[in-house]
This record gives sequence, C-alpha cells and structure tokens, in this order.
Amino acid sequence: MNETEKFALEGFHGMHVLSLESRRSVEIARLIESYHGVPVTAPAMRELPVTEDETPLRFARELMAGGIDIVVFLTGVGARALHKVISEKEPPERFIDALRRVKVAARGPKPQAVLREWNVPVALTAPEPCTWQELLRAMDEIPGGLHAQHVAVQEYGAPNPDFLDALKERGAVVQAVAVYQWALPEDTAPLREAVSALASGRVRVALFTTGIQVTHLFQIAEEMRQDKELRAAFRDVLVASIGPSTSETLRNFGLHVDLEPSHPKMGFLVKEAAERSARLMAKGIAN
Repeated sequence: MNETEKFALEGFHGMHVLSLESRRSVEIARLIESYHGVPVTAPAMRELPVTEDETPLRFARELMAGGIDIVVFLTGVGARALHKVISEKEPPERFIDALRRVKVAARGPKPQAVLREWNVPVALTAPEPCTWQELLRAMDEIPGGLHAQHVAVQEYGAPNPDFLDALKERGAVVQAVAVYQWALPEDTAPLREAVSALASGRVRVALFTTGIQVTHLFQIAEEMRQDKELRAAFRDVLVASIGPSTSETLRNFGLHVDLEPSHPKMGFLVKEAAERSARLMAKGIAN
C-alpha cells in the first residue's frame, strides 16, 4: 500500500472537523468519526414557526379564490410546513385542489417529491444545481412571460430578496409566503467555542449544509469581536459546502469553497471532504 492509499483509508486522519448542523448533529458527528475525524459540533440554528403571521392563510384563500397564477416551492420541508399551517384553518383537500389548477414550480427534488405525494403536477423545475437562478431561467420560458402574473413564493427560513426582486423586474406581482424562520440556537456556547477553535487554528475542516450556518457563525464572531480573526483563519481551513446555494453564501462572506460533493447529501459531503483531506495529508499540505 502506498502512502496516498494509506491516508485515503484513514480519511480525516485525526483532524478536527467542524459541523454546524442542527437537526442531524449526532448523525453527522458519527459520520465524521467513521472517517477518523474529531467532530467539533456547534448547532447553528433553530426553527421557529411564524405564529403571528397570517400570510400563509391569506395566500391559501387567495389561491383557492383563483387569485394566484404561479406557486413556487423552494424546499420540501417548507412545503410540508405550509400545508400543515393551512390545514389547521382550511380543508387541506381544497388547498391541494387549488394547487392543481395553477402552474407549480419546484426548485429541486425535495419539493418535487412532496408535490408528487400530493399528486400535484409540477410545471417547472430547476435543473441542477437547482438554485434560484436556474429556477428563474426556467420560469423565463413560460409562454407570455411573467408580466402581470401573480406569483407566490414559499420561503424557507430566510428571505431570498434577489429571487423576489428578479421576479418583480420581470413584471410579476410577487407574494412571499413564509411559514418558519431561522433563529440562533438558545444555547450559543457551542458556536462561540467553534469561533475560538477556528480562530486558534484547531479546526482544519469545516462542513456547511446551509447558508444560514455561515450567517450565524459570523454573527456570533462579530459579537465576540473576532470576525476578522475568523475570516483570516478560514484561509487555512478546508471548506466543504453541500451545494451551490450554500457556496454562494460562503463566497458572499469572502470565504473560499474547496469542494461541493458529487451529490448534495450529507453522507457524500463527509465522505468527499475526508477524501480531499486525505489527499492533502498525503501531500503534506494539511497537518
């Protein structure tokens, strides 16, 4: 066995690997350990329902009254959350039937899967890498264009003003429908420890599964007055991003992206980050 093969078998080779995953923090930590890494887990967000906002119900009633032309689903979890909120006040079958009467667009495979469960035809989908830019280009192909079309966009945790503005620039009447939002975790101590670990050079690999993790990491760093140190520390960290949307956020913060996995799934993210780390170890770049 040559040296490169040896390192490939050992994966992270004992390096500290940062994960900011919240819902699946235990699972990703075990994956990191299975590739011989030391997990540094710092859940970066929690999900809060938008309980005081009547927007989802107003949207549902407008949709059922025939006032919406296009409904855009950006995430699968958001689609389910929207359905749940509406079902508490309106018959769920009326909402599903109304969706079947309009054009429905899905950003990626997860909202598509939910719509398939509901037996709702999907008129427009975003090709890979399934960002809002690809979805917008697909919507540009709608006969007659988007001018004067009433478009409802299911948001997911954080607003996407670039997408909404692009729709408005095309003449669409746009309605954002949020059913939950992302907040900092109640206990931010692990995030603070992660900032310190990065700034001190202890973390050699960082895994990001959504852009809001980046935002919250830097929010905490600013509170600690260590945002400059954090940005500098990332120059020596292998940064792995789950996909293009997360990568876009990383670059907006001035960070490099070393890899996106061949499939936008957590298992592929950890495996391919471990392989990249092993190659760096073999070349003597990482230590």
